[in-house]
Amino acid sequence: MKKTGKHNIGLKPFLLGLVFLFVGWASWAQDAKTVNFELKLSKETLGINERLQVEFAMNHDGDNFQPPSFEGFRVVMGPSQSIQRSYINGKRHYSKTYSYVLAPQAQGTQTIGQASITIKGQVYKSVPKTVKVTAAVDKPSDQVTADDFARDNLHLVAEVSDARPYLNQAISVVYKLYFSQYVNVSHFNPLDNPTYNNFWSQDIPVKQYKAANGTYDGKAYRYVILKRVVLYPQKTGKLELEPLSLDVTVDVPTNKRDFFGSRIYTQANKTVSAGRRTINVKALPEAGKPAGFTGAVGDFDFLVTTSKTHLNASESLQAKVTVSGKGNLKLFELPSPSFPASLEVYEPEFDEKIRTTISGMDGKVSNSYTIVPSYRGKYPIPPINFSYFNPKTQKYHTIDSQELLVNVVEGPLASGANTTAATVASGTNKQIVNSGKNFNFLKTATQLQPLGTTYFFGSKSYWLWLLLPLLLIPLAIIFRKKREAIAQDVVGNKVKKANKLAKRFLSEAKKNMGQKEQFYDALHRALHNYLKAKLKIETTEFSKDKITDLLNEKEVSENHITAFISLLQNCEMARYSPFSDVQMHQDYDKASDVISQMDKQL
Repeated sequence: MKKTGKHNIGLKPFLLGLVFLFVGWASWAQDAKTVNFELKLSKETLGINERLQVEFAMNHDGDNFQPPSFEGFRVVMGPSQSIQRSYINGKRHYSKTYSYVLAPQAQGTQTIGQASITIKGQVYKSVPKTVKVTAAVDKPSDQVTADDFARDNLHLVAEVSDARPYLNQAISVVYKLYFSQYVNVSHFNPLDNPTYNNFWSQDIPVKQYKAANGTYDGKAYRYVILKRVVLYPQKTGKLELEPLSLDVTVDVPTNKRDFFGSRIYTQANKTVSAGRRTINVKALPEAGKPAGFTGAVGDFDFLVTTSKTHLNASESLQAKVTVSGKGNLKLFELPSPSFPASLEVYEPEFDEKIRTTISGMDGKVSNSYTIVPSYRGKYPIPPINFSYFNPKTQKYHTIDSQELLVNVVEGPLASGANTTAATVASGTNKQIVNSGKNFNFLKTATQLQPLGTTYFFGSKSYWLWLLLPLLLIPLAIIFRKKREAIAQDVVGNKVKKANKLAKRFLSEAKKNMGQKEQFYDALHRALHNYLKAKLKIETTEFSKDKITDLLNEKEVSENHITAFISLLQNCEMARYSPFSDVQMHQDYDKASDVISQMDKQL
């Protein structure tokens, strides 16, 4: 019995460990497969003349979405679907949202019922939420008008990498235009570009505008990087960045639908501004500042070299002072070495190989000195140092060069000069003692012949240059009239510009084949500009009924009109529906063919 008791005592800890291990594994597996499906409301209390935004969000892809009946509300817009995928620290994140805009129909407490969705074969339901609808308010916050809708769904932001830099430390400013899934940005024009006073600045060109997923004010948005600039503050204290302002044309959805049931969009112009940003520039610390500090801020290497160490008199060599690394390479002075007085030194040649990216300057700068010795001997070039401030370590660093020795092996000896330790001078002006051996007699016998005398005045060249300005006057008058005629042809210039835009966007659509949103956005712009060129219609008149009527007036065949309207329909449906690569290729070929055939008829 005692033996059996001891056996039970040893088995219990083992079984207990297995239980904890199983529970921990089950908990981890449950967390890894946790599905979230929730209802989000823009507000819980609103006036009867306001609008309510409702979102059903999930973290896994699902099918068979069933919205609630929205009793007591009228659906103004929706459903709109958005999907976001991202990888953070090696982990996959997924988000899918169905959005609605609702208008209340009666006062009182209303309930947004359950919605359901099927995820991995299992049905999930959202938790109902109540909304209190009050009497009409004086200033509705969610009145769905084109301008207000554009204002609430369009934001320009200036993102600053560091708002508290040191003097001469690089910072970057990235201007992003955020827009929600409900609007489409047609084009934009800059109204006011910042001048960046008290900063050394350089723009980093944005070669192509690409939309990407992001968040603004905690909500899912799309954004486009419009402008990037690198700044080096040249003054301490509070410095203001002037705002960037844009005039943006956006496509805003309306409550109307076309013949095919797709929502009709209207255009609105909105002026957005990034707002003023304040940069608090810190002064470089005085404690530990080296005596030879010239304002270098960053992380650098320093080197002093010579092209050769052994040479003959009257030959030349180059001594190069180089600073390389990352920092304000264009904004400080290189240290100057001291050369022996017996060496003839010319003014340095400055060279820079600098690449400026969004993180700042990177590369090297150098001064190259040409040195010509006149006499035989050994000439030491004393070491020099270079000091800089590193913002990462917040300390000053000093790098010392090595002493260099120039050995002139052949040549005349300087009379009374010490050839083993030449005198060092601080400047390049030196008094050189010459020996008598340096002088030679020059030959005085010459064989000179007189040259024929020619006069420019009265020659053919003289009269040609005299009359040439008079001959150019008629050509200048004809050229000026031609330019004025082109400038006055406003309609013709618009047509030419629209034709170029149509070809450009059609080419851009071909490049973005396989990327649904970019492809159909470029295709839509190409079709739009083609019509603008051929039918001479403005963007405010851009509706399918108007297009159909104008094409019929131009006697375009019914098949081509139907095909063109179908392409526009596909461009609009692509925002909300999945389109395959095959469909994109078919739409591109169809667009090229339709434009070609219509161009012949028009």
